[in-house]
Amino acid sequence: MDATHSMFCDNDLVNPLSSMGMQVSCILVVSHFFNVVLRTVGQPGPIAQILAGLVLGPMSHIDYIKATFFPASSINYYEVVSFFCRIHFMFLFGLEMNFHYIMRYIRRVTIVASGGAIMGAAFGLSVSFYLRHQLKTIEIAQWYYFSMIVMLVVSYTSSPMVIRLAAELRFAASDVGRIAVSSALITEMGCLVIFNVVVNAKDRHIFSGIGCIVVTALVVLINRYLAIWLNARHRNQKYLKAPELLFILFLLLTSSMIIEIWGFNSIINCFIIGLLFPREGKTARTLVHKLGYSIYNFILPVYFGYLGLQCDLINVFRSLERTVNMAILVLLSIGSKLGGTLIVCRYLQIPTSEGIFLGFILNTRGYADLLFIGAAAKQVITFDTDAYNVLLVSMVLNTIISGIIVAFLARGEEKMFSNNHTAIEPMQEEDELRILACVYDPRQVPSLLATILSLHGSSVASPSTIYIMHLIELVKKIKSNLLYHEKEDEDISDDEDYGGNDVVEINNALDAFTTETKLLVHQRRAVSSFTRLYEDVCNEVEDLQVSIVLIPFHKHQRIDGKLESGKEGIRITNQKVLRYAPCSVGVVIERRLAKVPGFSQIIGSESILNVATLFFGGPDDREAIAWSLRISRNSKVNLTIIRFLLSSSSSQSGQIESGQSEDKEILMSLSGEETVNEIDNTFMVDFYNRYVTSGQIGYVEKFVKDGAQTVESLKEMGDMYSLFIVGKGGRGQSSLTIGMSDWEECPELGTVGDVLASSDYDIHGSVLVIQQHRDIKKGLLHD
Repeated sequence: MDATHSMFCDNDLVNPLSSMGMQVSCILVVSHFFNVVLRTVGQPGPIAQILAGLVLGPMSHIDYIKATFFPASSINYYEVVSFFCRIHFMFLFGLEMNFHYIMRYIRRVTIVASGGAIMGAAFGLSVSFYLRHQLKTIEIAQWYYFSMIVMLVVSYTSSPMVIRLAAELRFAASDVGRIAVSSALITEMGCLVIFNVVVNAKDRHIFSGIGCIVVTALVVLINRYLAIWLNARHRNQKYLKAPELLFILFLLLTSSMIIEIWGFNSIINCFIIGLLFPREGKTARTLVHKLGYSIYNFILPVYFGYLGLQCDLINVFRSLERTVNMAILVLLSIGSKLGGTLIVCRYLQIPTSEGIFLGFILNTRGYADLLFIGAAAKQVITFDTDAYNVLLVSMVLNTIISGIIVAFLARGEEKMFSNNHTAIEPMQEEDELRILACVYDPRQVPSLLATILSLHGSSVASPSTIYIMHLIELVKKIKSNLLYHEKEDEDISDDEDYGGNDVVEINNALDAFTTETKLLVHQRRAVSSFTRLYEDVCNEVEDLQVSIVLIPFHKHQRIDGKLESGKEGIRITNQKVLRYAPCSVGVVIERRLAKVPGFSQIIGSESILNVATLFFGGPDDREAIAWSLRISRNSKVNLTIIRFLLSSSSSQSGQIESGQSEDKEILMSLSGEETVNEIDNTFMVDFYNRYVTSGQIGYVEKFVKDGAQTVESLKEMGDMYSLFIVGKGGRGQSSLTIGMSDWEECPELGTVGDVLASSDYDIHGSVLVIQQHRDIKKGLLHD
């Protein structure tokens, strides 16, 4: 708050800014060195950056260096720069926050956040009585405020630190990681609200508080309409232009300055504005892209380094009394966070190992601690240098100790963060389904989005998270100087040039999809050669912990309905994804489903999408039924499960050969054939009892003698369904498909999928071929 008042107070501009630039440069260089060294032992970047600040800290107390690079006149400029940085990264955190996850699991994350915070407040209150006697300079009239500040320091969790640790250690997408990030944000916002109330309670700034709420709500409302207007302008642009982006940031800055001038902290304001900012369209995409690079690569490293830079470790360890006070604060902080988190984790039936991990990661500290004990806290209480340094060093050591332990736990407990849902079949229907859809060019987007949209008949009962990844072939680009003047005046890098107009078309398609369906799609991009693209897909699967990857078939439909082969590199990439992906894979063959204008057949019109799931047996077919169960919740989908069984008597085969041409199948004969796996029988009996008897899903059986008769049955139903879902294979040598591989064209689709995708047969529906994930290390590869 003092930063805003003193922003234009001093006339000396050059020396403070140059000294601050020198400090920032030193922090970046030293932190990069520490980062390179500590990465070899598995330590994340934020810890290296704080240690870099600790190394530079003693240098700042040498008289010559202090006079040259740390002049007293530079303090105000540091406050101004930290103010600008703070509002931007809290806005970005709000913009990137998974708000739907917090609301879906609000009870769980709130309890986890409250456990450590409440016990930390109790421990902080108890130790404050001891510290009041140790720190003689605190007046009796200030004891109340001092106790509140110590409680907040012990209870607080730094959300920027937790977010960066989760990103660096690659557990942000895991359940534990999302609980940690959400709980850290709730704890930080709660502590800041209490701090603002404590600081402003004595002056009774009630009207100012109401004014802050009104300003925040007004900016949120303006941003909503502004984003809609900006998204509609210049649809052929990938990003907003600089003036448009600066205007949005100007609104953020103006509201933050008003709130700071009124005596309140603007962190909550910035976070809420980011959290409620519209996520769809190029406006949000531009903000994440432009702010993300500078904040994660420059601002946060300096932010973490500056925490360590302010510490005077030598001064603390020179005195036994100060060392003891610091050790007490560190131990109580760790003990309270760990104990409180373990208690609530036991109540929530979260494993003890995860509770220990959450306890340590929620013990990290950051900027708000400086706010509690620094310039803003001086409005109600004055610390001497020793007391301030003891609190500051305890805060930094807490973060370093907890960060190191979190890093070792993350490396040693890989099962804690592993993806437990690499296939759909073992999941419960209410479990969140994470989908990664890959596209090579814009014409593949509608079919993939329509396939995904069919899942959302009941998004509350069957939640899902959708990711779209644009796979771009890396080619050597030759730029001609003669064409340089034709380029638009855009501040984009060479890397952003990849994809060309395809990027704009894909962005527009996704924006239209989000606007019409209200389903948020998270975008990703990979630029590599076709021989390496599958690695990017597999790495993204592990980072995002998705359950199924959807990839487009390498052939596309022509005007005459025939399928025409595309780039061979696409087929090679698809084959490698099918072989190496650490989750289930679905191949989408686009036909009728992609021709739905605006996806209206699924959500807008009264027409029904007829879907058939073919079951021959095996894990892939069971995975296909698991997918089908989720789309059966959509009221616009009419799902029928067609089970193929081997004819066991001449009467049955005779009936099929002579007369049952109009699909007069025998409705339910689950006595079982000797050729059918017992697992499949058990699975289908359970499925029939739960879904067919209640009338939710249609079910028929087809009895065939061999593969040739199976092909004839598939031809008969070619015009009856808009979408066919089938497993890739994994059935072994089944009599139902014997001979079908003789005319095999695309073995990566399996025998049945290859027939359905072939142009030689009169089958007009789109096809989804699903392969269930199995551990390739155990040799369980698909046939």
